[in-house]
Amino acid sequence: MKYNLSVKQFLEESAAGNINYEDFLAQLKAELQKLQKKYSFFQCIADMKGMPKPSLFGLPISVKDNICTKGMQSSAGSRILQGYIPPYDATCVDRIKKESGLVIGKTNQDEFGFGTFSVNSGYGIPKNPLDMTRTCGGSSGGAAGLTAALEMPHIALAESTGGSISCPAAFCSVVGLTPTYGLVSRYGLIDYANSLDKIGPIGKSVYDVALALSKIACHDANDSTSIKKENYDYTKHISRRKDLKGIKIGVPKEYFRNTDKKVEKSVWAAIRKLEGLGARIKEISMPKTKFSLSAYYIIATAEASTNLARYCGLRYGLHQELEGSFNEYFSRVRSAGFGDEAKRRIILGTFARMSGYRDAYYLKAMKVRTLVINEFKKAFKSFDVLAAPTMPMQPPKFSEIKKLTPSQVYQMDILTVPPNLAGIPMISVPAEKNRLVGLHLLANHLEEPKLIEVADIFERNR
Repeated sequence: MKYNLSVKQFLEESAAGNINYEDFLAQLKAELQKLQKKYSFFQCIADMKGMPKPSLFGLPISVKDNICTKGMQSSAGSRILQGYIPPYDATCVDRIKKESGLVIGKTNQDEFGFGTFSVNSGYGIPKNPLDMTRTCGGSSGGAAGLTAALEMPHIALAESTGGSISCPAAFCSVVGLTPTYGLVSRYGLIDYANSLDKIGPIGKSVYDVALALSKIACHDANDSTSIKKENYDYTKHISRRKDLKGIKIGVPKEYFRNTDKKVEKSVWAAIRKLEGLGARIKEISMPKTKFSLSAYYIIATAEASTNLARYCGLRYGLHQELEGSFNEYFSRVRSAGFGDEAKRRIILGTFARMSGYRDAYYLKAMKVRTLVINEFKKAFKSFDVLAAPTMPMQPPKFSEIKKLTPSQVYQMDILTVPPNLAGIPMISVPAEKNRLVGLHLLANHLEEPKLIEVADIFERNR
């Protein structure tokens, strides 16, 4: 039997007792090894011993490398954490295991999430299965690429700080859901920026990500930022509506500035499809958008420089011979373990926090963040969701990425950074099948059900 099933079909067949798990595992292992050799999606592949039952019935789940997984190297794509094997599971992984999900491996990413194209990994650069000359996007490139390439049922656990779920989902023509900040516990996440990091799923369909969110969203006393909210079944919003009558969708005109013409055409065609399904569409202005990128890179790097100070080569990860002073030893370890982009962001963040610069940069950036949040709140008083391109371009080729300056790379995040800065939920769905362009839908805090309903209707009628 071939197991080229959707997640929903797999769960139905499992519930009916129609899955030969021994055969399924053998096919899955062979397929993962083949894909790894070709695309470099994984930092490591799990042994996958045992196949328990209940809820998820052994559904394969990949985990981004910056999410702690007991007994498996969790290095956040960085050589400085090479050899670090957590003694515990992150809360989201623990919940997946308790639901009998099968953790199949740790997917490649940009080091600590520092990147837009997954080219900053210490463990291989994932290739886009739709065009191997192009990037999968970042920083969750391995997660999205694997989701697109694996024909067997699978959901990926990923993470976003400035767009690291939406970006690769768009570039690989799959679905990526970034939840409200605090809806999914961050306990066990190797942090990039604490006030921005969010764990969320990537799947082939809206149903897949809704199912995953239902399993991982929970209040967690181990995470001080965790929202006190009862568990909820988000799959209830799949196939709930036949059309979008009564739904008001705002389209920020600023999100189309400097956008590639192919992307603009594809996304507007998708928006017109939403309109044809009954939604009321209105173009709006969100002028604070242009300030978001600068504010984000000040806040994110400042928090990153603090978080990365813990990696000293003494307690875990990369070690060297203990010679010279502590400062000399730390310098050697960090020089060897951190990549160029990590070093760049540590320096930028440290500068922003220095005495004499903190007020001029960090505090001003936090004020801008408040303005961005308030602008979204104002928009959601009039609209149910906002619609925009996920990324301003199609995935660039690796040869093109090499020619970009760090500043040019940072500018690629202009559309995903504002909602991440505001902590609101968002979902990227393919604007057209296999066209490497994402339609980005945004909603107010904790309005994931609205996002799922709109995205589901669009997906079914695309």
